[in-house]
Amino acid sequence: MLLETLQGILGESGFAALQWQNVVMFIVSFILIYLAIKKEFEPLLLLPIAFGMLLRNLPLTGLMEVADPWQSSGVLAIMYNGVKSNLFPCLIFMGVGAMTDFGPLIANPVSLLLGSAAQFGIYVAFIVAVKLGFTGPEAASIAIIGGADGPTAIFTTSQLAPHLLAPIAVAAYSYMALIPMIQPPIMKALTTEKERKTVMTSLRKVTKLEKVIFPVVVVLFTSLLLPDVAPLLGMLMLGNLFKESGVVARLSDTVQNALMNIVTIMLGTTVGATADGSTFLQPATLKIIVLGLMAFCFATAGGVVFGKILYVATGGKINPLIGSAGVSAVPMAARVSQVEGRKYNPTNFLLMHAMGPNVAGVIGSAVAAGVFLILFSH
Repeated sequence: MLLETLQGILGESGFAALQWQNVVMFIVSFILIYLAIKKEFEPLLLLPIAFGMLLRNLPLTGLMEVADPWQSSGVLAIMYNGVKSNLFPCLIFMGVGAMTDFGPLIANPVSLLLGSAAQFGIYVAFIVAVKLGFTGPEAASIAIIGGADGPTAIFTTSQLAPHLLAPIAVAAYSYMALIPMIQPPIMKALTTEKERKTVMTSLRKVTKLEKVIFPVVVVLFTSLLLPDVAPLLGMLMLGNLFKESGVVARLSDTVQNALMNIVTIMLGTTVGATADGSTFLQPATLKIIVLGLMAFCFATAGGVVFGKILYVATGGKINPLIGSAGVSAVPMAARVSQVEGRKYNPTNFLLMHAMGPNVAGVIGSAVAAGVFLILFSH
C-alpha cells in the first residue's frame, strides 16, 4: 500500500512531467544566477530574470497559466499584465529619469549627435534580421537590442512581437551587463593612442532653469513628432522633473528607490517567466542572440566613429572614446569611457563628458522605437 501511494505521488509530481527542455532551461537559469551573483553582471535584473526562468519551467505549477481571457490564475501571469500593458517599462523609465542628470547633455548639445550615431547598430541589425527571414515587426523588436536599453526593448517587443519577448529581453539585459567586456576592444580598434589621450575641458555650469525646462521641451517635441513614444519619454521626463524641480523630494525619492525596486522585481521575474523551454529553445533564439550582439557592436562602433569625426572637426577637442557611451546603458557605458580613457592618460576625466551621449542614447533609442512602432503597429 505504501509503495503504491509513493508511486502515485511520484506519478503526479513534477518529476514525472519533466521534459528535456525544462532541464536545459534550468541549466540556463543556473548560469544566469551564477553570472548575477558571482560576476555581478547587472544583478538587479539578471537575478530576478534567471529565477523567473527557473519558476516558469517547473512542470505543473501553473504559475504562468491563464484560466480564461478575463482572469489570470497563475501568480506570475497576473504580474505579467504589467509587462503586456507596458506599465512596468514606463515606470522603470520614470525611475531612470529621476536618477539621471541631463546637465552634461544640456551643457554640450553636440552629445545628442553622438547619442544618435550610436543608434546605427539598431538599423544595421534591422536590415540583417529582415534578410534572415524575420518579419518587419520581429526585426524591429530584435534591432532595439542595439540600443542597450532593456525597458525600451520590452516596450517595443510587447507591442510588435510578444512571442519573442523572452529571448529579446534576456539578450538585451545580458549585453547590458557585458558592456565592460564588449566595448573596450571595439573602442581600442577604432581609435589611435593620440585620440584616446585627448583631454576635454570642463563643462559649463547648467542652471536650474535650464534643467527644469529641458524635460518639458523634450517631451513636447518628441511626443508631437512620434506619438507612440510618449509613454516612455513622458515617464522619463516626469521622473527627471521630479528630481530637478526641487519641490517634490518625497516623490523623487520614492520613484528612485521604493517604486523602482518593486517594479524591477516584478518586471525581471515575469520577463524571465516568459522563457518557456518549448518556445525558447528554437533556432530563432540563437539568431536573436547573435543579431543582438551584432547590433550592440555596431552601435558602439557608430558612436566611436562619429566621435572621431568630431575629433577632427573640433581640432582635437573631443575624445572619440565618449562616443561609445551613446548606447543607452546609463551610467555603465559612461563609466567604461572613463576607465578606458584613464588607461592611456591617468589625468583624464571623461565621465561627465560621456554622460552627455549616454543620456542622449536613452532618448535616441526611444525615438528609434517610436519610428518602428509607427511603421509596424498601425
